[in-house]
Amino acid sequence: MEKALLDNAALSKEKQELLRRLLAQKAEKARNAQMPNGSAGRILPVPRADSGQALPLSLGQQRLWFIDQLEGQGIGEPSAYHIFGAVRLHGELDETALQCALGTIVARHEVLRTRFEPGAGQAKQVIAAELPFDLGRTDVGLESQVPSLARAEAQRPFDLAHGPLIRGRLLRLGGQEHVLLVSMHHIVSDGWSVGVLIQELQVLYAAFSAGKPNPLPPLALQYADYAAWQTQRLQGQALQGELAFWKAHLQGAPALLDLPTDRPRPAVQSHRGDSVKLVLDEALVRQLKAFTRKHDATLHMVLYAAWTVLLSRLSGQDDVVVGTPVANRLRTEVEPLIGFFVNTLALRLQVWADEDVASLLARVKAQTLAAYGHQELPFEQVVEALNPPRSLAHGPVFQNMFVLQTRPRGRWQLPGLEMQALELPQQTAQFDLTLALEEQGDRIEGTLNYATDLFEPATVARWAGHLEALLQAMVHDDTQAVGALPLMREDERWRVLQSFNEAGEAYPAEQLVHGLIEAQAVRSPDAVAVTDAGRSISYAELNARANQLARTLR
Repeated sequence: MEKALLDNAALSKEKQELLRRLLAQKAEKARNAQMPNGSAGRILPVPRADSGQALPLSLGQQRLWFIDQLEGQGIGEPSAYHIFGAVRLHGELDETALQCALGTIVARHEVLRTRFEPGAGQAKQVIAAELPFDLGRTDVGLESQVPSLARAEAQRPFDLAHGPLIRGRLLRLGGQEHVLLVSMHHIVSDGWSVGVLIQELQVLYAAFSAGKPNPLPPLALQYADYAAWQTQRLQGQALQGELAFWKAHLQGAPALLDLPTDRPRPAVQSHRGDSVKLVLDEALVRQLKAFTRKHDATLHMVLYAAWTVLLSRLSGQDDVVVGTPVANRLRTEVEPLIGFFVNTLALRLQVWADEDVASLLARVKAQTLAAYGHQELPFEQVVEALNPPRSLAHGPVFQNMFVLQTRPRGRWQLPGLEMQALELPQQTAQFDLTLALEEQGDRIEGTLNYATDLFEPATVARWAGHLEALLQAMVHDDTQAVGALPLMREDERWRVLQSFNEAGEAYPAEQLVHGLIEAQAVRSPDAVAVTDAGRSISYAELNARANQLARTLR
């Protein structure tokens, strides 16, 4: 019953999040009931870690630290795991209040004062007692310099062993024009954390600019407490139960989704990337929401189903694994923390061409709910348990992501200032393809991020159009077979079948194409028949080659 409630698209996002937490608490009580310390039925709080002991990395941090070690050897793109934000400020800026607000946030959150020292076999966290926030300042003469300066700041590498892992820079364009740049390494932050930072910065700046003291209450926990609790908790029977689910879910899944690339896959992925934008208009979004209500599903499930069908059709594979992130903050005490909590679920779907859309969606719903019921096990441990073939050319288990942003982004609002977020082109790609969508009013907007080592922008833009066509077809008729869903919109289909094939004259219906070419070779043997990349061949040569191929085939 709880799962049915959780998946009800008519519920608000806040109620869905509450139900997820209740389900997590129910599972926690079941685990605690097996403990011999008399705590059955109670949800045990996350305890404070022993600061006198070496502090372990969380399981997610361990993987990012390992990736950073590879990047130190020239493998990969370091900025692929940077979290960067830029905002334009217009008005009277109190630079002192801004500096103090950012410094207070670093003082509040130990994770922002953490560095990662190599140890015996693995790294350990070292937390500095104090770490002043250095807000660099740069006077900018020309507006046109802002994008290049922002890009350079976003790509500047972090040193995990020495820190700091958060930095800022204020670009001064004039008396009332500034651009604030803030960068963090992913090992100490995630998308939710950005919202926490923005919210605290607003409160602190408003207080400090008015000459008031810090109004934020002290934090009851720090990220290091969570990391120590997580590593101790996921052991024994609890760990084995989670591993058993994911092993069964992913057993026999293909190691690589072989999409048709524009260029050969390099031996080592560089993580260089770019993005194309896509928008689902108001009419389609209304249809999608009605479709979710009809099938008692969520928007995430419908969009994920369409994305997986598209990947299946493009690759020719009927077994597809797609990664999707979860905030993984099901306990209320960790919600106010900045840190790396986000987890990734590997959702596997077998796409059957003769199955109708409604049946496919029912399977997606069941499999998604099952995966969310086991979301606490870090993806890193899933990979370790599966031990899939490893390659520097692509990621393990999946190479494609689907993201639907449901938590509202933090909005920049500082007193006395007009603010506008600056969007910079994304020049990195952690995966081959990442579809990232977000509800914006009555529309759904997003990007299709891609690895430039593999794909051309025109290819990815065409695939974005295919996704829209698939969604249109799915909501139009849920009884049609999945294999019959069109990839082209009607205007694109007409262009390919009609416009591209328009001829200046009618050709005789009784003759075949090869016969027409043979006749042309007799009439004009030296005329150019085909041109490609600066090379040309005549009709006589084309006919001779065709006959040679025909004889070989025969």
